[in-house]
Amino acid sequence: MLVRGWRRSWQRRSKLERIDLYSRLTISVIPWLFTLSWQLTPFKSDIRHAPLPIALGVALLLVSLTQCLLSNRNVESSYAHYLDVAVFPGKRQLPPLFLLLVNLGLLAALVGIDGVGDPGLLIMMLNAPIAFAITQSLLVPVRTFLIQSFAFTALSVVVLAVAGVRGGMLAGVVPTSLFGSLLVLISVRPSAWSLKVMWQAEDARDLQARLAVAEERLRFARDLHDVMGRNLAVIALKSELAVELAQRGRPEAVDQMVEVQRIARTSQQEVRDVVRGYREADLSTELAGARGVLSAAGIECEVTGESGDRLPGPVQSALGWVVREAATNVLRHGDPRRCTIRLNTSAGAAVLRVENDGVKSDGAENGAGGGAGVGAGPVPGGSGLAGLRERLRVLDGSLEAGPAGSGLFRLTATIPLEPAAPLGAVVPAARGEEPATEKAPALQEEAR
Repeated sequence: MLVRGWRRSWQRRSKLERIDLYSRLTISVIPWLFTLSWQLTPFKSDIRHAPLPIALGVALLLVSLTQCLLSNRNVESSYAHYLDVAVFPGKRQLPPLFLLLVNLGLLAALVGIDGVGDPGLLIMMLNAPIAFAITQSLLVPVRTFLIQSFAFTALSVVVLAVAGVRGGMLAGVVPTSLFGSLLVLISVRPSAWSLKVMWQAEDARDLQARLAVAEERLRFARDLHDVMGRNLAVIALKSELAVELAQRGRPEAVDQMVEVQRIARTSQQEVRDVVRGYREADLSTELAGARGVLSAAGIECEVTGESGDRLPGPVQSALGWVVREAATNVLRHGDPRRCTIRLNTSAGAAVLRVENDGVKSDGAENGAGGGAGVGAGPVPGGSGLAGLRERLRVLDGSLEAGPAGSGLFRLTATIPLEPAAPLGAVVPAARGEEPATEKAPALQEEAR
């Protein structure tokens, strides 16, 4: 049952979590492996078989095993400190440091009573700093760790020299002590660094996924605003007209409500297209739809210039959204009597201008620019102009909107044709949106 539970726990972990667990377990095993091999080996032949040397050797072994326990206790906290997850409490390193000094003192005592041979001394000296260094290597920078290692080596040389170690044996203590510390550094530190990089990459992927979701939400909100804005404005307009006609007993009220029903059904299909991510505005359809709905609202609408049929698909789609948003705002704001839509193309850029009158001198919201009046900016909280600028920015285009004098309001959309919009390119309507794969049905027919 224990094995099954452990297996289920292992299988529930992600690949990165398994690597993390494996790294921590490996680091926890290292001090035990070295202690049980290097600290026990001298008992066979290097420690003199007498009561006092054996007692000191056993005490040294117990101190080393305690160092292993403390090292394992600090592995989690030191890893968390290195990964910038938590701060390691500095006081937890004081007991391991004290035991390291005790270990060095016991080695000096064994040397002082001539209780250990030279090979045994070097082996135990090699093991002495490992348990403490495992945690320390994760808590301080590499440069600081190396300085501390040299300091411990120098202290070891001084202590063992006082205990009676001389000549080549004393010189051999230097590389032996440094080797133990460097062994820990090159095995533990790179492992922790690799783990940190992998966790950072995992966090970056999570962040990228969250940003993709946020961008998709913005895309959906913008498309829904652009799709439903004009249709709802037309429905409201025709509903008001139908009410007035019904109140007068005119049979044309039925025709207006039939038209409202048709537009509502078209809106349903367009919303489905937005949800599927297939929504793409058609410039010719939008120009015809804008002329129809504005004319139905009693606004004289003139579409001049080129048809735009030869423009690349992404450019047509972007300009189609501009026409739709501009027509929506002409219906919503001010009291315009005339609106002109002009499309000019050249080798360098496609320029669409939408101009309407009816701008109020007191700065009230009106005009094709999403509710900008004389000296006023976009409507607070509005998303029309912001959405259009996002669409045009994908194609390196720009959008300008503002009063043009003489009570006029002008919206100008410019999209460079080379090299931002190569012929046949498929450019999504917004960042993070899948490329459109089919045309939406006709948006609007000419209103009666």
